[in-house]
Amino acid sequence: MLQENSIKLSSSYAVASKVKDYSQLMKFNLTFMVVFSSVVAYLLVPGVEFDMIKVLLLFAGGLLVSGSANTINQIWEKNTDKLMARTATRPLPSGRMSETEAIIVAAVTGVAGFLIMGYCFNWLSAALSLFSLVMYGFVYTPWKKWNSLAVLIGGIPGAMPLLIGWAAGANNLSEGGWSLFAIQFLWQFPHFWAIAWIAHKDYTRAGFKLLPANGEPNKFTALQAVMYTLLLIPAGVTPYLLKITGGISAIVAILAGVFFLYRAINLYRKNDVPAARKLMFGSYIYLTIVQLAQLLDKA
Repeated sequence: MLQENSIKLSSSYAVASKVKDYSQLMKFNLTFMVVFSSVVAYLLVPGVEFDMIKVLLLFAGGLLVSGSANTINQIWEKNTDKLMARTATRPLPSGRMSETEAIIVAAVTGVAGFLIMGYCFNWLSAALSLFSLVMYGFVYTPWKKWNSLAVLIGGIPGAMPLLIGWAAGANNLSEGGWSLFAIQFLWQFPHFWAIAWIAHKDYTRAGFKLLPANGEPNKFTALQAVMYTLLLIPAGVTPYLLKITGGISAIVAILAGVFFLYRAINLYRKNDVPAARKLMFGSYIYLTIVQLAQLLDKA
């Protein structure tokens, strides 16, 4: 009896450990926020009503495609992940998972997500999902070692979920989808530079060039963050001007934009890691508040 219980506990632990590894490999925490953006864009399409089945299918398709892209990213960066404290314990660099297994995961999830988007929504959204996966996994990821333009390149797949969600509902790429894309595209620069500032030593050790100004956390980098947060304020109002959302969400976007700008200016003034950390958390607050306001204030 004791031996049977021991075997059951061992099996349960092995399953839980494998689930945790897949979660880390596909970066489910990050993916959830990405997919939420896609769902918001889908529900903002004029004429689209809330349908739990459709939302869950969109969530599943987005989760699988994004998870595949993240897996490809970790396959590329298996060796460099060993050099950074925050990534050294991931499944591939730690040796808990083979590269072959990761490739199979990337292929299966990528194909499954593509087919869900195509058959359950339309092939435009499926094609955009595939484009996003390729851009993130095969262009942005290797570019990170070449120069800081990688952040610009990565901004495209980073904002694609908004276009994918819009296309899933509208089956077109009209100005409404592009206005939502623009907000998330601009948002990513101060957000990611704040993260790169905090993890500068780790990224430098791994050979990644992610900050402007020759990859250094300095006044010029902070000024770039200020410029992009400033651009977010008018960009945040465009969905209202296009009659996608109401006036309340526009006011919320302006106020959230001013708050985000204040955090960026604070980084420019103080030029240190604590200010960068405040900017990073400020970026999460901005995007969450703005997208929830848009969703609740659909025109």
